Amino acid sequence: MFKRILRFVIIIVVLAVLVIVVGGIVGFNFLRDNGIKQYFATMKPPAATVSTTIVKPSNWTPGIEAIGTVRAVRGVDLTVETAGIVKEIPFHANEKVAANAVLLQLDDAVERADLAAQKAQAALDQTSLTRALELTKRGVGSDSTLDTARAAASASASQVNRLQAVLDQKQLTAPFAGTVGIPKIDLGQYLAPGTAVVTLQDLDTMRVDFTVPEQQLPLLKIGQTVRLGLSGGDMPFAGTIRGIDPKIDPSSRLVNIRAEVANPEGKLTPGQFVQVRVELPEEQNVLALPQTALTTSLYSDYIFVVHPAKPAEAQPTKPETNPAAAATDKPADAKPAADAKPAEAAKPAADAAKPADKAAADQAKPAAGGEQPALVLSQVFVKPGRRNEGMVEIVEGLKAGDEVVTAGQNRLFNGMSVNVDNTIDPTKSANKQADQQ
Repeated sequence: MFKRILRFVIIIVVLAVLVIVVGGIVGFNFLRDNGIKQYFATMKPPAATVSTTIVKPSNWTPGIEAIGTVRAVRGVDLTVETAGIVKEIPFHANEKVAANAVLLQLDDAVERADLAAQKAQAALDQTSLTRALELTKRGVGSDSTLDTARAAASASASQVNRLQAVLDQKQLTAPFAGTVGIPKIDLGQYLAPGTAVVTLQDLDTMRVDFTVPEQQLPLLKIGQTVRLGLSGGDMPFAGTIRGIDPKIDPSSRLVNIRAEVANPEGKLTPGQFVQVRVELPEEQNVLALPQTALTTSLYSDYIFVVHPAKPAEAQPTKPETNPAAAATDKPADAKPAADAKPAEAAKPAADAAKPADKAAADQAKPAAGGEQPALVLSQVFVKPGRRNEGMVEIVEGLKAGDEVVTAGQNRLFNGMSVNVDNTIDPTKSANKQADQQ
């Protein structure tokens, strides 16, 4: 009987110990998980550093952008008119030549000999004509002899002119002043009629041909200013519209436009690809931002607006566990509650602690050291408009005075805390900013 009781007691003790151990483990895991959840629920991510700008109304110069091809106002590929062997090439690549300058000389020995013989014959025929005229005046010459002499002299003079023209074809001259290219022939080479010799381009004035949609045709007119450049952000060349095609291409619905631009330094080259912008009248009070401030998504375009955090958005501090200790500056020297005065012991706990809303309001105020209030983000959906020189027009969604993020918006989200650093301007290149520093 005693052994049964002892065995029962041992079983009860073992079960109690087991329950205590298991309960402790379960309770520990529960408290740990609950603490982790509470920590991450109250933890705020660190503030991100961004660059911002203030939205201000500004002047806006709208324009029509297109892609154009540069051509010389006067440019031609020179060819020979007659066959022959190259005797002399009196020019070098990229040399500026004057009008009527000799660029190529073919072998003309045979033509010169024929011309000399024909000039001698023409002189003889002219002498015969003079003699026939003299005999006719004396009355001893016949009219038929005079007519024959006159026809022979005229035919000889015409033959001299023909041979001179053939001789001139052995020379290739520049039809206008310009810059020659690389020779396409060599000394001693036999050339057939129509063989290309060299290109000649007048680079002082260039023409740019481009097309615009038919909807923008009413905005164009002769003499309108045109800006040209190799990229949309840099257009250093200025020209004017010289021609507008009166016909719209029925297949593409585009209109051909031609502009002329001065090229005194020779930076534009025929055949070059350029960005073209036709400037339209300036507009006032337009809200424009750097294009880096605008983010495009599948749903809409949006920007991030920076504003001070509201009191409710400020991070609350951890309340004190002992209101009595919080009310004094020396909790270690505080007397026991039994030694306190009756009047002090009778004070309610509500008078010892500040209200939660007042504490939050006090924390939202700037510190005495001059610290700025916390800044947070708001995601604002906007409607963009025209774009020009790295700027984008905002039609809807913003107002003047808003502070928007222009750089550093990667991994940003609505309500996030940020720090503003405007030492970097995203609208300027890194080289320009380094020169300014």
